[in-house]
Amino acid sequence: MDFTNNTSKKQYKMVVEETMVVIDYMEAQDRIYLTHTEVPKGLEGKGYGSKIIQLALEDIEKRDLKLVPLCPFVAAFLKRHPEWKRILWEGVNIG
Repeated sequence: MDFTNNTSKKQYKMVVEETMVVIDYMEAQDRIYLTHTEVPKGLEGKGYGSKIIQLALEDIEKRDLKLVPLCPFVAAFLKRHPEWKRILWEGVNIG
């Protein structure tokens, strides 16, 4: 798997089986908003969505940004992995 942060397109990308898995984002000040995760139909249910989120969260933490998860898939991931709540922007509540 090849994971990159394409800053010009504001997109995390991961190549899997010659197919692209992506997370779109926006940045403002010290925050990053993950807005949409896209896993192609042929790759659904294989854990690639969770993998790209994990890699993106690691990058976000390394860059010392605070997370605002606007994508429902990312929010669901955070509910299953509460250890990542440490990078949430103050006041964000995902339940």
